[in-house]
Amino acid sequence: MRCGRIPDVIIDPDTEELLHAAVHNNAEWCAAVSGAGSFAPDVWTSARRTPPYYPDGVTLTREASPDALLAGMDTGSPGCSVKDSFAALDLAPAGFEVLFAAQWIHRPAQAPAPSAPALTWSRVTDPGGLAAWEAAWDGGESTGLFHPGLLTEEIAFLAGRSADGRIVAGAAANRTGRVVGLSNVFTADDAPADEAWTGALTAVADLWPGLPVVGYEAGDDLDTAVRHGFAPLGPLRIWLHTA
Repeated sequence: MRCGRIPDVIIDPDTEELLHAAVHNNAEWCAAVSGAGSFAPDVWTSARRTPPYYPDGVTLTREASPDALLAGMDTGSPGCSVKDSFAALDLAPAGFEVLFAAQWIHRPAQAPAPSAPALTWSRVTDPGGLAAWEAAWDGGESTGLFHPGLLTEEIAFLAGRSADGRIVAGAAANRTGRVVGLSNVFTADDAPADEAWTGALTAVADLWPGLPVVGYEAGDDLDTAVRHGFAPLGPLRIWLHTA
C-alpha cells in the first residue's frame, strides 16, 4: 500500500551536488563492507565477488562507461551486480537485467528533529554486539557479513533495544565528507517501522550534528522515509548478471 505521493525531484546545482555526495557515500559503504575493490574517477569496481546484497560495481558519474565498469568486475561467475547510480546505463546487451529500481533520498540538516524514540538506542561498540545486531537485522544468525573492521569512527551500527535488552530495531550509518549515509534500517519482533527511523535519525543527529542524511529506498520503505523528512534526489537501478 502506498502511503502518499513521493515529492518530485527538482534538479538544481545544490541537488546535483548532494546527489553525487550520496552516491559517493554509498560507494564508500559498499567498499567498506566488501573489503575490496578500487575507485576510478567514474566507477568503483571489485574484481572478486562481493558479499551478498552488495554490488560488484557502482557508477559514480552520469558519464560512467559500461566498458570501464564491466572490465573491473568478474562477470563469469553467478551473482555479479551493478548499482547504476544515475539509472543511465543499458547493461542488457552484456547479459544483465534490472533487479529493482529505487530513489536516492536526503534529509536536510535543518529538518525538524524526529519524535522521541520509544526504544533505548545505542551504538554497537564490539564484535559481539555487532554479531547480535546482524542476527537481528537478518532474522537468523550472524554470518559475519558485517565484520569487526567496520567498527570505526566514521561508521556506526545503531541498535534499538527493548526493555529486556533485545535488539529489535537498528540501522547502519556512515559519514563521508559533509553527509551521513543511512542504510539497513530494520525492525524485528513486530516493532513499528517508524521506530527504526525515529531512533536512527535521533542517534545520527547526536553523533554527527548539523549534517544532512542521505541514502536510497524503494516501495513502502521510501514512503516511510518521506514521512520522516526525506525527499528524493534521483533514480537508481540495480542490474543483475543473468547470462
